[in-house]
Amino acid sequence: MPSTSLTETPLSVLDLSPITSGSDAATSFRNTVDLAKHTESLGYRRYWLAEHHNMPGIASSATAVLIAQVASATERIRVGSGGVMLPNHAPLVVAEQFGTLEAFHPGRIDLGIGRAPGTDQRTAVALRGSAASLSAQDFPQQLTELMEYFAADDSRSVRAAVAEGNRPPIWLLGSSGFSAQLAGMLGLPFSFAHHFSAQNTGPALRIYRESFQPSAVLDEPYVLLGTSVICAETDEHARWIAGPAGVTFLSLRHGRPIPLPSPQEAADYPYSDLDLMFIEERMASNIVGSPETVRKGLDDLVAETGANELMITTMVHGHEDRRRSYELVAGLAR
Repeated sequence: MPSTSLTETPLSVLDLSPITSGSDAATSFRNTVDLAKHTESLGYRRYWLAEHHNMPGIASSATAVLIAQVASATERIRVGSGGVMLPNHAPLVVAEQFGTLEAFHPGRIDLGIGRAPGTDQRTAVALRGSAASLSAQDFPQQLTELMEYFAADDSRSVRAAVAEGNRPPIWLLGSSGFSAQLAGMLGLPFSFAHHFSAQNTGPALRIYRESFQPSAVLDEPYVLLGTSVICAETDEHARWIAGPAGVTFLSLRHGRPIPLPSPQEAADYPYSDLDLMFIEERMASNIVGSPETVRKGLDDLVAETGANELMITTMVHGHEDRRRSYELVAGLAR
C-alpha cells in the first residue's frame, strides 16, 4: 500500500558519485564506498548508482563496476542501478553483467532500467557506435530481449549462461508517461525522477497506477520516488551548501558541464537575473533546510504522491556535509 507519512516510508540513496572542484574521480569513488557503508549503518534500504557520460562532475559512468565495488564493501543494503540506460548497451551485455552481480551477491542487486541516453547526442553515438540506434521506439523490444536472457531456454541460439537463474529485480525508471505506462503494463516496480521532472510526477504516477497489471513480480503498483534533499542543522547552512547545485544546472544549460563547485565558488558566481530565475525554477522541487523544514517537505511529498519509497539524492561539495545530511534525514524517519 502507498505510504501516508515519512515514518512509514522506506528511504534509499541515489548516488551520482560527484566529482567536486579541486578533486578527482578516485576521491569520488572512495567517497561513494564510504557513503554506502555509512547509509547502510543508518538503515537505508537501497543504494543505487546512476549512469551518466561525458560529465566532468559525475563519476558514475561505469555503473556495473561501481555496483560491484559497493556491494563488496557492504553487507545488507541492496545495491543497484539508477539506472542502466539500456539503449546505450547491448541487452546481452547487461544481462551478463547483472547476472554476474546477482550470482556474487544473491538477493542484494537491483537492475533499474531507463531509456534516456544519460548524456548528449554526440556521446550517445560514441557509446552505441551508430546514430541509427538512437530511437527510443526500440526500448520495449530491447527490454524484452534483456528479460529473456535471464530465463533458461535451450532453443535460443544466443544465451547468457551467467544470467540464467540469476535475475535481479527489474525496475523501470522514467521522468514521463512512456516508462510509467510500460512499467504498469508489465507489472514492474516504477522509479520516477521527481528531482528533475517534478511537473510530470502526478501525471506519470497516475498513468502507472491506472495501467498497472498484476504480474509474477507485483500484485499492486510500487512507486520509488527520486527526490533531491539537502539537510543541515539550520536552514541557512543547508541553503549555503545547496548553492553549488544551481551553478551546475546553469553549466548544463549552457552546454559546459563542470565539476561540482564549492559553496564559496557558487556564492561568487556572477548571476544574471535570468540565471537566478532559472535556478529558482529548476530547484523548486528540491527539499533544502533544517530537519524540521525537510520533515515537512518529505511528509508533504509522500502525502501528495503516495510513494511507497523515497530515493534521496544529495549533491553537495563537502563529503562530510553529505554524510551528515543523510544522517539527519534518517533520524526523521524513526
